[in-house]
Amino acid sequence: MEVKIGVQHAPREIVLESGQSAEEVERVVAEALAGKSQLLTLVDEHGRKVLVPADRLAYVELGEPAPRKVGFGAL
Repeated sequence: MEVKIGVQHAPREIVLESGQSAEEVERVVAEALAGKSQLLTLVDEHGRKVLVPADRLAYVELGEPAPRKVGFGAL
């Protein structure tokens, strides 16, 4: 699933493909915003961790990945 994270005072958003379910990502974000943890920690499909301070979160957008187009085709 595609996850977009907006960070306060950062010009770009963080975009990652996560193997976690939408419910699991939502639970982790809710825990970070509730103050249960100081960091929002997510793992992408390649096993890399993304750590964002919970107090700097602007928004988190969850969505399905868009299919990637390969090759030359008529539009």
